[in-house]
Amino acid sequence: MTKLQLITKGLVKDNPTFVLILGMCPTLATTTSAINGLSMGLATLFVLVLSNMAIAAIAPVVPDKVHIPVYIVVIATFVTLLQFLMQAYVPDVYATLGLFIPLIVVNCIVLGRAEAFANKNTVIDSACDGLGVGLGFTLSLTVIGLVREILGSGSAFGWKFLPGDGMLAFVMAPGAFLVLGYLMVLFNKYLAKK
Repeated sequence: MTKLQLITKGLVKDNPTFVLILGMCPTLATTTSAINGLSMGLATLFVLVLSNMAIAAIAPVVPDKVHIPVYIVVIATFVTLLQFLMQAYVPDVYATLGLFIPLIVVNCIVLGRAEAFANKNTVIDSACDGLGVGLGFTLSLTVIGLVREILGSGSAFGWKFLPGDGMLAFVMAPGAFLVLGYLMVLFNKYLAKK
């Protein structure tokens, strides 16, 4: 499989949100706006690429009995680094995403890619896999956030273009489930036609 195929596989065929249905907690909780979805997706992408690369590099020397705890420590290291960077350079985004940044450590997408791909492949292939899955997750969260923001407040990326307040339900939890469900149906219909 080429590097480009590894990347596009995570975007479409193995999209973590719409196909694999992973990472639902941050998907439903942080996508109240497009910028929140984009921010959470990029944060996860950062951790995913770096942890995949590190795990691919150390996997040959990690004993099978302790590989999961070692992988979690590696992931937690990159999440801590991400927290420090976000607090220093984008404190407003960090404050908005709050608890969901440290929860990236236990995000099943990150640990799943470490276990299913990174520990069996090269550093470069693992980076491409992390990039593809991370971009797929980022795209999914951004689209969900954008639809919820348009329907819920009549704006996109904070730019108000519709008069009035919109339908409040779409900014709240029920709207997250509705938007996610409809987008999953559309995405999977698109995949079925290919």
